[in-house]
Amino acid sequence: MKFASKKTLLVSLLAVVPFVASAQLSTNISLTSNYKFRGQDQDLGSTKDFKPALQGGFDYAFSNGFYVGNWNSSVNWLTGNSLEVDVYGGYKGEMSPGLGYDVGVLTYAYPGASSANTTEVYGGLSYGPFSAKYSQTVSNQYFGGSKASYLTVGYAQEISKGLTFKAAAGMTNFKTGNDFSDYSVGLSYDLGEGYSLGGAYVGATKKAAYGSVNDGRVVLSLTKAM
Repeated sequence: MKFASKKTLLVSLLAVVPFVASAQLSTNISLTSNYKFRGQDQDLGSTKDFKPALQGGFDYAFSNGFYVGNWNSSVNWLTGNSLEVDVYGGYKGEMSPGLGYDVGVLTYAYPGASSANTTEVYGGLSYGPFSAKYSQTVSNQYFGGSKASYLTVGYAQEISKGLTFKAAAGMTNFKTGNDFSDYSVGLSYDLGEGYSLGGAYVGATKKAAYGSVNDGRVVLSLTKAM
């Protein structure tokens, strides 16, 4: 199925699902010291470590398990573009008590630089503090390059009241190109009233041809959920 058809499918899901079940709206906004996606800086600016980004979005979670949402972030890696707009929809449920699953489709869009637009389908599992997710490119390209798949595994566990330890590792496999892995280890702290602080060391293994964007960095964030 072509990229345009995938976008049409997602728009149709956004239009139809609200009539199927009642929904709960949640929103979020955050400021981060560096937006890293799969271990890679999304800002190619000259400042090495401090590349602040403003981010935010919303989610509709329906009582029948379906959900739709949008998330946005400032970026600086494409000519003629400074914004990433993500639109997604999917379904969450339980295969058995404690064993959750999540399947859906996600489009990353870049106004003014549509050649980088990418659509993926994904499927994930979760059990207690453990999670795993597989994503596969279904658009013609993966952010302007060869199609790819992505597998990530994660662990998140509250270690004291309000303080959660998080760790994740991922692998990007290209149809043609150099595969690479990424990693993240950090903590988040619940400040109450929807506010939280996060800190993590994030990076990727492959040396990028366009600079040090894969280098490991400390990333700090402040988030407000509503």
